[in-house]
Amino acid sequence: MDAIYIPQLTRAPEQTEVLEFKEFLPDLETLTPVQGQLKVTHRGNYLEVSVQAETIITLACHRCLQNYNHRLAVDASELIWLDESAGDADAIILDREVGLEDLVESLSPQGNFDAAKWLYEQLCLAIPQRQLCDPACTGIKLSDSLSSSGTDSRWASLEALRKQLPS
Repeated sequence: MDAIYIPQLTRAPEQTEVLEFKEFLPDLETLTPVQGQLKVTHRGNYLEVSVQAETIITLACHRCLQNYNHRLAVDASELIWLDESAGDADAIILDREVGLEDLVESLSPQGNFDAAKWLYEQLCLAIPQRQLCDPACTGIKLSDSLSSSGTDSRWASLEALRKQLPS
């Protein structure tokens, strides 16, 4: 998936570019190609980006540690502001206060929109935080290694040796 040159969007029909895709993303391990549609519209001082995509990924259950397949579906949209100072490395000041209005994504109006990177970020945000193979998963099955006396049976040999030593 190629990056979209933002000034070229203004010359596109209805200032919109629609990308149909079915491909593997290099940084995301999936069982099937990511497939769907991404739409980017130039709205003057911002880009309106939306995507509908799906794939299948393998996750590890947080309770039983078994791998399971999960259908990952994304239906997301975002406004990305176009700002001349967005790509300026000199404008980055590490020690400054950031207001709420600055907590938005912005790109240079003369730059590129990396559609593959944006799609990767949306898919990563859609991965469930609580990964369970089944809502009724009971977790790892513990073996009955404790004897009736409450001590671990694996220490029995050491306990027998300790009893043979003089006090």
